[in-house]
Amino acid sequence: MSNDILDEIIAERLYKRRRIFIDKEILHPDYIPDRLPHREEQIKRVGTILVSALEGVRPNNILIYGLTGTGKTAVTLYVLHRLAAKAAEIGARFKYAYVNTRKTDTTYRILAEVARSLGLRIPYTGLAIAEVYRRYIEALENWRGIHVVVLDEVDYYVRKHGDDLLYKLVRINEELKYSRVSLIGITNDINFVENLDPRVRSSLGEEEIVFPPYNAEQLEDILWERAKKAFYPGVISLDVIKYCAALAAREHGDARRALDLLRVAGEIAEREGADKVEVKHVKQAALEIEYGRIQQIISTLPLHAKLVLKSIVSIVREKRYATTGETYNVYRRLVQSIGLEPLTQRRVSEIISELDMLGLVNAVVVNRGRYGKTKMIRIGDTIDAIEDALEKSLREHYL
Repeated sequence: MSNDILDEIIAERLYKRRRIFIDKEILHPDYIPDRLPHREEQIKRVGTILVSALEGVRPNNILIYGLTGTGKTAVTLYVLHRLAAKAAEIGARFKYAYVNTRKTDTTYRILAEVARSLGLRIPYTGLAIAEVYRRYIEALENWRGIHVVVLDEVDYYVRKHGDDLLYKLVRINEELKYSRVSLIGITNDINFVENLDPRVRSSLGEEEIVFPPYNAEQLEDILWERAKKAFYPGVISLDVIKYCAALAAREHGDARRALDLLRVAGEIAEREGADKVEVKHVKQAALEIEYGRIQQIISTLPLHAKLVLKSIVSIVREKRYATTGETYNVYRRLVQSIGLEPLTQRRVSEIISELDMLGLVNAVVVNRGRYGKTKMIRIGDTIDAIEDALEKSLREHYL
């Protein structure tokens, strides 16, 4: 019986005409389209800085700021890809390396990726960082060109490992005679440079570009541009595009969010065997995406943060909100019941603030007169998703 069911699924997928997607990849945020609507000014600014590389002149380092989904990475890679194509056409020595430092999150792996972009064979482990750096320098000198290194989400790397690697890269040209390196840092943190070493700060921020959020109308244009290539004709309506754009515009104009909503809505419609994507599919997609986001965040929380959140959930299940004191009492009993030492009440209060910043809870400080101040902690419609994610995550700790 199970084989028959599987045969039906395979036949449905492989042999019946797909009525929703022509090319789903076009709706992934990592896809770089031929045109980037409403980022012409930013393309011009980045291109103006980098074009000198085609003449063998080192471009200034660039620091690019902007909230998630504002086109920072897309514009940077769009410009670099176009410049690399032109360099190949005219015989200019120009290459670039792109590394997302959240995904490639160690100094060794970052340097290895940068070196590999010049064709070096660097093992995934086994060498000293200094040796990888030496090989990169040697390859640069033998190549004799302009190398642009892009470090995406660079704030994440610096928070985790410090700015020693940045210092090496912004000063690397002092060790080079025949080649030059330019650095592009991309960050969501507008205050990123404040904590950098002053020597790094002055060199890295030679040029600074801020990407503004998209508004709802701009997001509609972006979605239509992708939807025309991603879906079969007649599958997507203006109402669906507008709804996706409106939801994303409420969250600081996040184009990634808008694209994810449209893609997942299409996947839901496809699973249902529908002929077109409707607003109801977008609503379902929003729930699926939010559930996935919650699971990802909770899975990365330290154990005690999970226990604090579990305590808040148990209180909110019985009443509309929890206070700091109530949360601490429940947390302390929970921790002691599993043989652990509880954190201090002050540290638990800090954890509650961190959970608030992550969007898992809503904590508001209220003044209770002679009883002092406390946090009133609430959880919205996501409580079921949070509870489910906690249950799965805490199983890893044998709770």
